[in-house]
Amino acid sequence: MRQSVSTQRAKRTPGSHVVELRIPSSAEWVGVARLAIAGIASRLQFSIEDIEDLKLAVAEACTSYIQSAREDGEICMSAEVAADRITITVDAPGQHVEALHGTALQTESSTGGLGLFLIRTLMDEVSYELDSQAGTKLVMTKLLRT
Repeated sequence: MRQSVSTQRAKRTPGSHVVELRIPSSAEWVGVARLAIAGIASRLQFSIEDIEDLKLAVAEACTSYIQSAREDGEICMSAEVAADRITITVDAPGQHVEALHGTALQTESSTGGLGLFLIRTLMDEVSYELDSQAGTKLVMTKLLRT
């Protein structure tokens, strides 16, 4: 079961804002997620290099979900913006991303593992939550360097 927006707000950092986006679980929509995160990061004064890193990390995360998605699935992305960071959560309700399980987390032995390796390289913090009912949720944080 997806967490309600009000529950997410209760966990937010004081002074932060959340932007949410839902797209169909289809490759044609990954560009929309990339553009959305670029716009948010630009507003926060992230460097061009950091914006490119964020776009690539979001694309890799979305692609991981698309590879294991149902035809009628959707990808939910939220970006919590604070003064010094952006925290992006990507999940597809009910979907379990195999690339985040087991040894793929430590190795680049599979395509999904390579995507996660790339995400870990581009972002400052990466974690995931596994829930047998809700699915897999990927949380990525990029710090604003001044």
